[in-house]
Amino acid sequence: MDDSGYSGEVTVGGPADVRELPGLTISKLAVGDMGNNAYLLRDPDSGEALLIDAAAEPSALLELIGDADLRTVVTTHGHWDHHRALPQVVEATGAATVAHPADADDLPVPVTRPVTHGDTVTVGGQTLEVVHLRGHTPGSIALVWRGAGTHVFTGDSLFPGGPGRTTQPENFTSLMNDLEERIFDRFDDATWFYPGHGNDSTLGAERPHLGEWRTRGW
Repeated sequence: MDDSGYSGEVTVGGPADVRELPGLTISKLAVGDMGNNAYLLRDPDSGEALLIDAAAEPSALLELIGDADLRTVVTTHGHWDHHRALPQVVEATGAATVAHPADADDLPVPVTRPVTHGDTVTVGGQTLEVVHLRGHTPGSIALVWRGAGTHVFTGDSLFPGGPGRTTQPENFTSLMNDLEERIFDRFDDATWFYPGHGNDSTLGAERPHLGEWRTRGW
């Protein structure tokens, strides 16, 4: 839990947990029968907002968005449970849709802005870096914000306790390689990450277990 009282612990049907940081307000909401996390990032100076994973329950997401100026919806990967509310949210807000090209065909609406590794997306005056993490799906991405500390939105590629599910050994190896090289090797232990389901964690809490994850193979 941080100084603002944010814990990242949310339940479906419950309220959003809100983290107010200098330059960015993060609101985390759990939705749908799969307990998906949706994250609304809002630049308090401009009122502009970005939504990560319009997963389910469009009415709840639109209530979360409220009067924010939603410009962008980023889908972390193509699995159905992460984009079921995307058509309704886009229709209601006119937001641009962002995803990696490798997963774009799995989404229920066209991707208006394809992104690849190293690209950036903005919310107001804030910039987020796109990190391609190959393994859970071919086009899985994370978003990294380096403002008040480092914050990583990992989709289903990284959870407390291990990497996201993979179906082939080569996909597991690919995901572990990308997580180590593109996340753990680049960012410090204080880095907070926000997964697609469940509670948040920090890289410091998970780093000691990287070898254990490789050995077990999942």
